[in-house]
Amino acid sequence: MYTISKEYHFSASHILPQLPSDHPCSRMHGHNYVVTVELQSETLNKYGFVRDYRELDDLKRFIDDTLDHHHLNDILGDDNVTAEQIAKFIYDWCKSRWSEVSAVRVSETPKAWLNTVHDQNIRNIWPHYPRRRRSYWPTDSFRSDRRL
Repeated sequence: MYTISKEYHFSASHILPQLPSDHPCSRMHGHNYVVTVELQSETLNKYGFVRDYRELDDLKRFIDDTLDHHHLNDILGDDNVTAEQIAKFIYDWCKSRWSEVSAVRVSETPKAWLNTVHDQNIRNIWPHYPRRRRSYWPTDSFRSDRRL
């Protein structure tokens, strides 16, 4: 199995009005989102790729035009826009264009990630925060006290 992924960034606001009024997310607020899309294939194309990364530029344009610096409740047409809904929205958009899409990952904060994997036959490659290399790597050349 071959797996590629690419990361994108955008900033947007949303509100979760169904939460109790004393919950901070019940008020208008925003995040600097990080989105990672994963594509997997058993075989490589005639160029030796799962898919050419340049073909994923359409996703960058979609994120910039549709999500970046927008109010997500308006974009998704829902009063309760969660990271789960954002991931599904992006996953559906990607899957309709690229059959190899296996997962979308969304982060609202550097410490909280949501994985959306829609094909249960495909292994989730994100068991840990992707930028931190820990002992699960065969040769851990990173210092454990170093922030990445």
